[in-house]
Amino acid sequence: MYEVYVATQFEAAHRLVGDFGPATRMHGHTYRLEVLVRGERLSEDGTLYDIGELRAAVDDLASSLHYRDLNEVQGLEDANTTAEAVADYCWERLAPPLRDGGLDSLCVRLWESPQVYAARDAALA
Repeated sequence: MYEVYVATQFEAAHRLVGDFGPATRMHGHTYRLEVLVRGERLSEDGTLYDIGELRAAVDDLASSLHYRDLNEVQGLEDANTTAEAVADYCWERLAPPLRDGGLDSLCVRLWESPQVYAARDAALA
């Protein structure tokens, strides 16, 4: 199995709904977004996936969330913006163009702090 990984970060605010103590008040994070694609086969040029294309897609996604209230982002406005929900949102936005790239899976990790992350890791089929 081969892997290609890129990471970036963005600043965003959110508030949780439910029994989350102080996290139910508006607060912010410096999120770290890590994206990992996996596949069994390399292309003829010896690569799994164009790392420049992956970097551009991840950077574009992070830019669209930078300095935003995640509770107001289209696609998240009806979700409880837990790290899991935001990781899923990111996975769903990155997956479509990757499905035709000969890749097996996509993993998105969203770090809320250096000690805490949530992830979605699933097949692209």
